[in-house]
Amino acid sequence: MTADAENPACATGKIRLFVASPLQVDAELALTREQSHYLVNVMRQTEGGRVLLFNGRNGEWQAEVVKARKKACVLKINTQTRAQDYPPDLELWFAPVKRAATDSIAQKATELGVAAIRPVMTRRTNTARVRDDRLKSTVIEAAEQCGRLTVPDILEADDLSGALAGLGDKHLMFCDESGMAPPAREALAQQDTGAWVVLIGPEGGFDAEERAMLAAQDRVVGVSLGPRIMRADTAAIAALTLWQSTLGDW
Repeated sequence: MTADAENPACATGKIRLFVASPLQVDAELALTREQSHYLVNVMRQTEGGRVLLFNGRNGEWQAEVVKARKKACVLKINTQTRAQDYPPDLELWFAPVKRAATDSIAQKATELGVAAIRPVMTRRTNTARVRDDRLKSTVIEAAEQCGRLTVPDILEADDLSGALAGLGDKHLMFCDESGMAPPAREALAQQDTGAWVVLIGPEGGFDAEERAMLAAQDRVVGVSLGPRIMRADTAAIAALTLWQSTLGDW
């Protein structure tokens, strides 16, 4: 919940907070201790200040600070500023990496409009544990800053075979480092819209058996992200950007 000069809301002095409560005219809402601290101590808000709220269900609403306390702020909801909308049915699956890179992947995936994020363990994954609470905090903060009206779901971590078993009727694009896959934009241009997963492998790539497992799936498309080797967090940004610009809401 930090101010970001590149965020249109922050650039105009608007503060956005994600809340779990229903949003409706004249309702009063008590903020959490952490949100109250942010509002009063970080953003220096006082009674009469304006805040934008969203909960992923009821759109975005303007609220007024009616009680400014460092540990217990209360807001009164006034008017709806935007009707609810939803991102494309797009999930990001990624092999966890070091903490800073994992945080970056979650943040940028939120900004790029994914609906859900799942850590997927592969044979070459070098980070065995991912903190769901940290991922959730990261995507909430990113959603607040980037102006979207939903927060991505954090799906339970699974190994690659288990995740693929639950793929259902979703299509999946995976980044294939073998050099044999077609360029991502070319491959996606031949695909239909609908529910999709973008899968980013571990540092070092998928092993031969994992690549064969992916190729055996009916709705899986292997793609190339170009001639250079990318870090996992860079690959996630590149792949999501290509999907959004070809099949998504760009």
